[in-house]
Formats: sequence, structure tokens, C-alpha cells
Amino acid sequence: MSVACTSSSDGDGDGGESASSCAFLVDYENRTYSDVANVDFTVEDKLGPATLPPCDDTPNDDDDGRATPTSTTAYAVEGLNPSIAIAVGEEPGDARFVAVYSGNEIPPEVRKLVHGS
Repeated sequence: MSVACTSSSDGDGDGGESASSCAFLVDYENRTYSDVANVDFTVEDKLGPATLPPCDDTPNDDDDGRATPTSTTAYAVEGLNPSIAIAVGEEPGDARFVAVYSGNEIPPEVRKLVHGS
């Protein structure tokens, strides 16, 4: 399973503690997908279960965050192979678009769907 976190300083001038938040990652059929913003997409058929990996974005707070994986539903996205991108959510209407990245690059098929590209 995969977990990624990002950090940012709160910048309040009293020691600058860092706050972290986990990246939105999804595991589906032995692939890891990451959130892509500003995408026009249409949800199609239900594919099956997907998993949100555990996230512990603040390991020293005595609260383990989401310590266990969480199940969600994967849906096909119109015009894209599920090996490239899927949508995930409890219902098609609340599904979030995620794609497989190669390094830091999103697939060209996905780039075409991003606003402003």
C-alpha cells in the first residue's frame, strides 16, 4: 500500500510547527492512483472495490488518524481505460477523479481533460 504526505509551515512565528496532510491516494487492481484537480469527466459503470490506504499525517499527536485502510467504490471514466484513470466514491454523483502518474507526469489522455491545459 502507498501513503504520501505533504508538509507546510503554519508561519505564525511561534516556532513554526509543521502541519501535514495525506495525499489522496487510491489502490485499485494493484495500481496506485492520485487525485487530479479540475478535470471534466463522466462516470460510467461500477468497476468494484478500491482502497484508500491508511494515513497518519501527524504521528506524534497520539491520534493515529485513519490507521486502517478504507473501502470505496471504483467507477469507469468515459473514454479512459481503468489502467489510466478511474473515479472513486460511494455514489457516482460524488465520485472523485484519480489517475495513475508516471513519475510526476499525468498521462496525456488525462492532461487533455484538465481545465486550462
